[in-house]
Amino acid sequence: MSTPLADRLRPKTLDDIVGQKHLLGPNKPLRKIIESGNIPNLIFYGPSGVGKTTLASYIAHTTNRSFKKLNGTTASTSDIKEIVASLDTFEGLDGVLLYLDEIQYLNKKQQQTLLEFIEDGRITLIASTTENPYFYIYSAILSRSTVFEFKSVEPNEIRYAINRAIDILSKDMNKQIFFDEKAIEHISFSCGGDVRKALNAVEICVLAGDDNKEKISVTTEHAVSVTGNSAPHYDKGGDEHYDLLSAYQKSMRGSDINAALFYLARILEAGDLISACRRLMVCVCEDVGLAYPNIIPIVKSCVDIAFQVGLPEARIPLADAVSMVCLSPKSNSAYLAIDSAIADVKQGLGVSFPRHLQNKHFDGEDNQNKGQFYIYPHDFKNHYTYQQYLPDDIKDRQYFQFQQNKNEQAFKAYWDKIKSEDEK
Repeated sequence: MSTPLADRLRPKTLDDIVGQKHLLGPNKPLRKIIESGNIPNLIFYGPSGVGKTTLASYIAHTTNRSFKKLNGTTASTSDIKEIVASLDTFEGLDGVLLYLDEIQYLNKKQQQTLLEFIEDGRITLIASTTENPYFYIYSAILSRSTVFEFKSVEPNEIRYAINRAIDILSKDMNKQIFFDEKAIEHISFSCGGDVRKALNAVEICVLAGDDNKEKISVTTEHAVSVTGNSAPHYDKGGDEHYDLLSAYQKSMRGSDINAALFYLARILEAGDLISACRRLMVCVCEDVGLAYPNIIPIVKSCVDIAFQVGLPEARIPLADAVSMVCLSPKSNSAYLAIDSAIADVKQGLGVSFPRHLQNKHFDGEDNQNKGQFYIYPHDFKNHYTYQQYLPDDIKDRQYFQFQQNKNEQAFKAYWDKIKSEDEK
């Protein structure tokens, strides 16, 4: 059992690969490309343990090209140059298929080293990455490659891999291995869509199981103790982190309380209290806003309590706050208004000020219209009278638009009444 179980389970056919049916199912694009035998430059993008390396290895065994493999975490420029040098040898006569795992760790210069040989076809590149390739891979490499996104594997598909693993281990050990059905179910759900993680759990469960010389029995208790915390993978610096936060915020904006609480639970189980609170405060101001302005200090209080008590108790005030945001009426009127105003600022508009709004200045002799001319609103009925406040070039701008919620319509009715009385 010295070789990792995941390596011993490498599939021999495309149908043996677990998951990725959207890419490898019958008549799906990637499957048809592979079956054609004409392999272009490919980039596999997705989370760990979902079959990127497995598929690259399968493709390598179906081609007559020399196969080379590098890992971006350890590869140096000299490693890349060594592969390039092999193109002029008998070994590289038919070209080289290079599998570059974790390509995002190569710098731009290292990636550029490959460009010429990818372009003329002497190197066929299959690269894999757990990060968004459009952010981390050199654009010239991207333009010469086809990107395929791999997804987390569903529990029912992972069960198939678990059963295969049990059969192989049973043959290797020449011993019957029995897994409780609930143990298989627990492993398939607890691995967070990562097949490699599930297979590692199976292997450790077998080592930790009840061995009576003829049979090894693995119970649900064994599976739970081996898998430990079954929260899905959470990389605070990676795409999954931002995908999770995006789903959390959009669920609150969309008023789906169940989804928002679920994503909050995932964030808190990963221990990321700061991100949970930050996105919550952004959402309450951006998406509830003036529809229920009193909720903003309430949510801030919940956040303060969360930081005071810390995890795990912080989940309670945050659940209160997230639930209130989901159940509140929504308005993004202030958010749209400030973004519209910022757009004008970025265009260089409104750089001057109306004279009556300026701090009092000395009027020079050349000024024919001396005086501040500021009108003090509190001297008038309702503490309001019209005067120009915006600069001349944007004096008619209306950034704010009232939306159809109770609070904003009440504000609108009030100011429509005040301004109509002022006009009289």
